[in-house]
Amino acid sequence: MVRVTTTDRRGVLRAGAGLVAGGALAAGCSSTGAAPSATASSASSAASPPAGTPQAAPAPRPFPRQPAQITHGPRDRPRVALTFHGQGDPEIARSLLTEAEKHGARLTVLAVGTWLDQYPQLARRILDGGHDLGNHTQRHLDVNAMAEADARTEITGCADRLKRLTGSIGTWFRPSRASTASPLVQRLARAAGYPHVLSYDVDSLDYTRPGAPAVTRKVLAEVRNGSVVSLHFGYPDTVTALPDVLTELDRRGLHAVTTTELLS
Repeated sequence: MVRVTTTDRRGVLRAGAGLVAGGALAAGCSSTGAAPSATASSASSAASPPAGTPQAAPAPRPFPRQPAQITHGPRDRPRVALTFHGQGDPEIARSLLTEAEKHGARLTVLAVGTWLDQYPQLARRILDGGHDLGNHTQRHLDVNAMAEADARTEITGCADRLKRLTGSIGTWFRPSRASTASPLVQRLARAAGYPHVLSYDVDSLDYTRPGAPAVTRKVLAEVRNGSVVSLHFGYPDTVTALPDVLTELDRRGLHAVTTTELLS
């Protein structure tokens, strides 16, 4: 298990309005550190479901009052969605899921296809915990910069793996290496079965490795009713920051729910 260091939580929360100083990488996704080590493979080589595969994940469904690219949910309800880009060390992923569940929180995990190839059992772990599971492309490359055929393969490759592991293509799609999808990627995602692209209005910047207190400050300074927060598996700082984030959300009366619940 990941060893989490002790932080001065009171000091972190008192610093609430501070923001992380520059040095961010390209919007939304890390280009180093948590990148999957598995190489791309064809959809036919995706891992077979483990014994006791969980009940199928919900299929994507349209939310008529929401735009094609969703950045946040309703601002008049005290709910937020903590969304995680799914790749990196599986023990960090398990630690984050367990910590969220201890607080009664539910997460949204957008998984990378090669990560699912390496750790197919995590699909079951995510769904069994009551969390949303979705698509973050097959290889976590810059999907907006790809030719149409390559971008389609990135989207459908991950969708195929999710379908094999869970019986569903997953509840949401988020483009890799970008906060929003290009018009082409948005069209391809819809054709693959995803009515909406899931973006966010709060970027934790945890992938820049600024330290747990900075991650906590950044999230708590910007989160509000309806926020969709971007976080990542694969970074120990995020494990350390999450208890403080959840404790303060509880204090503010903000409930951390899945994105499906946020928009329902």
